[in-house]
Amino acid sequence: MNLHVINTGFFKLDGGAMFGVVPKTLWQRTNPADENNLCTWAMRCLLIEDGDRLILIDNGIGDKQDAKFFSHYYLHGEDTLEKSLNRAGFSLDDITDNFLTHLHFDHCGGGVRYRNGDPAHVEMTFKNAKYWSNEAHWQWATQPNAREKASFLKENILPMQESGNLAMVDLQNKQFTEHISVITVDGHTDKQMLPKFQYKGHTIVYAADLLPSVGHIPLPYVMGYDTRPLLTLEEKQRFLEEAADQRYVLFLEHDGENECCTVTRTEKGIRLDRTFSLSEL
Repeated sequence: MNLHVINTGFFKLDGGAMFGVVPKTLWQRTNPADENNLCTWAMRCLLIEDGDRLILIDNGIGDKQDAKFFSHYYLHGEDTLEKSLNRAGFSLDDITDNFLTHLHFDHCGGGVRYRNGDPAHVEMTFKNAKYWSNEAHWQWATQPNAREKASFLKENILPMQESGNLAMVDLQNKQFTEHISVITVDGHTDKQMLPKFQYKGHTIVYAADLLPSVGHIPLPYVMGYDTRPLLTLEEKQRFLEEAADQRYVLFLEHDGENECCTVTRTEKGIRLDRTFSLSEL
């Protein structure tokens, strides 16, 4: 198995929304905000070479929406999905599987594109790939609640099914491939999937939106976006205690500075142990 970090750029979100009830005086120590109270977040994907499969976890925000939509998110940075794949030695057509942790626009928007920018000509970004969700989350995303509706954009989601490229992970056995298992969590959104696998003697978990950044390690630091924040609190506590005891490497999708981290038990609870790049493993 080989791994490649696929950076798709940065965006900005309101710091208060990202940290829920935690006061700015606390969260700004790890995630400083600009004059508009916005913090910078990565959209960091992971490419896994697993036998004859080339698996991309998530795919970033894409470019289909209009200028008004993107004006809310201040996209910046030099990296793009395609440039990062090319830098790793691959093309869009090489991807065999696009594993989607969940279907919020900043995680799945890059999987569908408009040919020459024309919404009348929709095509799949990875024409040779299966796009993986799960039955429960697909229903949740295609029949969204009013609070979460703005995060599930039909132009990102429905073409996966219409193209015939959509596939569903069987959550009963919690296994995606022979080497990749799946952890499911429901606090952020229903049946979010976190891939877990072995690499160079380490257990790696792609933390997605259960743990967006190292700034979210303390238990009360739960996003205002989460549909069931008290459930997130329980899920995060169980997950971080296990991560500390089993020495998991946590791959961070949204942390603007840090690719990976480990956590440790302290008398104040689970806290950050160290941060490092994936290439250091």
